[in-house]
Amino acid sequence: MNITIRLQRFDPETATPIAIFQEYTIEISEVATVLDAIIKIHEEVDGTVAMRYSCRSSICGSCAMKINGSAALGCKTRLVELAEDGGTITVQPVGNLPTVKDLVADFQPFWDKIRSVNPYLTTSGPEPEFERIASNKSMSNLLTAVNCIMCGCCFSDCTVLEVDPTFMGPAALAKAWRFVEDPRDSTADQRLNMLNNTEGGMWDCTRCMKCVEVCPKEVAPMDRIMEMREAAIQTGNTNTAGYRHTESFYNSVKKNGRLDETRLAIDSAGWTNLPRLLDLAPIGIAAMRKGKLPPLLPHKSEDHKKVQELYESVENDSD
Repeated sequence: MNITIRLQRFDPETATPIAIFQEYTIEISEVATVLDAIIKIHEEVDGTVAMRYSCRSSICGSCAMKINGSAALGCKTRLVELAEDGGTITVQPVGNLPTVKDLVADFQPFWDKIRSVNPYLTTSGPEPEFERIASNKSMSNLLTAVNCIMCGCCFSDCTVLEVDPTFMGPAALAKAWRFVEDPRDSTADQRLNMLNNTEGGMWDCTRCMKCVEVCPKEVAPMDRIMEMREAAIQTGNTNTAGYRHTESFYNSVKKNGRLDETRLAIDSAGWTNLPRLLDLAPIGIAAMRKGKLPPLLPHKSEDHKKVQELYESVENDSD
C-alpha cells in the first residue's frame, strides 16, 4: 500500500527552533505499523529523521508518539487501522514534554513526577526470614497498575498538564495507587495524606478520560485516581478543596436536580477561607460583566424530585 506520513520536524540547532511538517510518501506492506513506516523513511528516504524505539513489541514504551492527534505506541498501531491505500497519517512527538528533535522528547519532567510519589515499597516491623508475601488476590488487584510500561501516553494527552504543570499526572498517580494498595507497604496513610494535600495531587484530575483512552496497557489511570480519592476520604482526609468540591457537587444536584455553581465555588474554597474567597471576587466580577454569573439562588429542575428519589435509592442500596 502507498501511505503518506505527515511528520512533524523539529531542529533544535536552528536559530529560531520551530516545528514544521514534512510529508513522505512510501510503499509499504499492509501489515506494517506506524513505527515500521517511520523506520523505513529513516533508512531509505531521509536519514535525518529522529525517533526513539527499542523492543517493537509494545513492551518498552519507547516509541510513544502522537498519531493523528492522539498518543499511541508506534509499534502497536497498524497503518491500515488509520488510513486506506493513498491515505495520510500525521505523526508528532508526545505532548506536555519538551521536544529534543523530531519525535524524540525529553522525558525528564515525566520521571520527576514519578519520583515525587516515592515509587517503591516502604515497610516496617521486623524483617521476615525469607520475603514479604502478598496474596494472589492482592496481586490480581495490583495487576492493572503493574502493567504500566511508562510510555508516557497518558502524560502526553493529559488535559490538566496542558494548563497546569504542577499536576503530578496520571502515570505518577497510578503508580502511587499501586503502592497504596499493596498490603506490604506500611505508609499508605502517609501517601494518601500527601497526595490529598499536595498541590497538583489527586484532586486536580478533571476526569476527562483521555488517559484511559490512550493507555496501551489498559491501566486506566483515571480509575486508579478515583479509587485513591475514595481511600483518602475513608481515612479522614476531607479538609481539602477537592473533597469540598465533590461534596458540594453531590449535594446541590441532589437538592436541586442541577448544579448550583455559585455554591460550588464558595464551598470548594471553604466558607472560612477568606483569602481564597477574595481570590474568587475578580472572577465573579468578570463573569458578571460578561453576563455569565450564575444566579445567587439556584434554579431547580422540573424533575428535581425524581433526581432526589434516584439519590435516595442509590444511598439505600449502599447501606
